[in-house]
This record gives sequence, structure tokens and C-alpha cells, in this order.
Amino acid sequence: MDSCLKGKNALITGASSGIGKGIAIALAKEGVNIIVASRNPDPNVIKQIQSLGVMATSLSIDVSKESQITKMFNNAIKKISILDLFINNVASHWDEPVTKITTKNWFKVINTNLTSCILACKEASRLMIAQKTGNILIIGSTATWNPLAGESTYRISKVGVRSYMETLAVELAPFGIRVNLLTPGGFNTPMLDKLDPRLKNQTVKREIPLKRLGNTEELGPSAILLLSDKLSPYTTGSELVVDGGLKLRPLPIFSNNELIKMNS
Repeated sequence: MDSCLKGKNALITGASSGIGKGIAIALAKEGVNIIVASRNPDPNVIKQIQSLGVMATSLSIDVSKESQITKMFNNAIKKISILDLFINNVASHWDEPVTKITTKNWFKVINTNLTSCILACKEASRLMIAQKTGNILIIGSTATWNPLAGESTYRISKVGVRSYMETLAVELAPFGIRVNLLTPGGFNTPMLDKLDPRLKNQTVKREIPLKRLGNTEELGPSAILLLSDKLSPYTTGSELVVDGGLKLRPLPIFSNNELIKMNS
């Protein structure tokens, strides 16, 4: 079925790798022009997107800083006349036991995952209200369902993103701007590679009902569904979970002895 996204323009944060890259490529295949915003843009990703016959360019941006978020949107509009789609994907992950949480790492994760989402969506909302068109997609996490030792700050940030998405959807509805949440579970991404190897190699695969990790390209159709006014014209404030069933399970990778040692 035609998504009717061809010719539209999308700005995606954190799209140089992982989930953001997978969504960018999926949208490009639908004929969407892509602006990749990242701390370290990968020229090869831009070339890969351009090879699909669309315009692709990058912006070097640190979204944990408000001034750079404003700069990101100003520069994006200079490259495209209308911002049709904004995908807030960028995320940071830092594990610390509850008795050893530091303000430095707390603010690093919260600013990157939650504060940047709020500020970026604020700017996107202003543009889309003025344009009288646009759709916003926020990337969540099954961490909101699956508590994992050491992951409290990351989990709080993702719970906050989910709540914010709902309020954003309510406030933008009168303008015809839809806002939705796409929530991935365990996917083969650079972020997952940085976590405890047991999470990727043993526990997650064991706990996922479909018995495997997801590949980032498998998120593409779901992103297209939520961003398309033809496929989802009546969908806003909703969450689509793509996790192989992971949210149905706990993640007990740590023994009691490990938890005691972690917080001693």
C-alpha cells in the first residue's frame, strides 16, 4: 500500500547508526528526503540514503544543549522548505546502581533523552503549527516495562518521554498534527553492544518470546505506518511496541549476590 510519503522531508536525530539509521533508510525507500542530525554524522550513511534517490544531508548537533537544538531546526529549514516529519530518536544510556547515582551522569542521560526531546519537539511543534502540517514520532523503550538493575536513570527518562508524548499529542491535535510513540525492545544496535554482554547474548534472547533480537530495518514499516497520514490518519497519542514480546517478561540478569555487591 502506498504510504503517500514520497517527496516529504524528515529530520531524524541520532540517525547515523542503529534504530535512527534503520528508520531513515526505510523512509528514504518511500521517497522521503532525510536530514540526519547527530553528534558524529557518518558520511557513508548519507551516501547510502542518497543512493535511494532522495536528498540526504547531515547536521552535526549535540541535542543535550538547548542552543544546538535551536540551531538544528534553523539549519534544517534552510535546507528544506517544509519540515513534514520529525523523528526524535537520539538516546544515551549510562548504568549506575541506585546507591551510586551521580548528578553528572543523571543529567547526562536526562538531558539527552528527556530534556532534548521536550525542547526539540517544542521547536518542531512551532514550525508545524505555522506550516499547518506535520507529524512527530518519538522513539521509546521497553525499559518502561522491564526494570533492569543499574538502569534507573535511563528508565526514568523513557517513562518521562512516554508521558510527554501523550500531552504533546493532546495539545497539537487541534492543529491536525499527529504525535505517536514507537517503542523498540531488544534490537541489534551499538547501544546494546555497550551494555552487560549477558543482556544481549543470554537473557534477552531467552526472555523474548520470538527468541531473537530484532534488526533495525524491522522497525521501518512501523515508523512508516505511524508517520503516514494515509495509513494512520486517525492515530495520535498512541504507542506501537515492536519488541518480539519482550515487554511481557522480566529481565533477571543479576543474582541477589550481584545486587548486594553492586550497592555495597
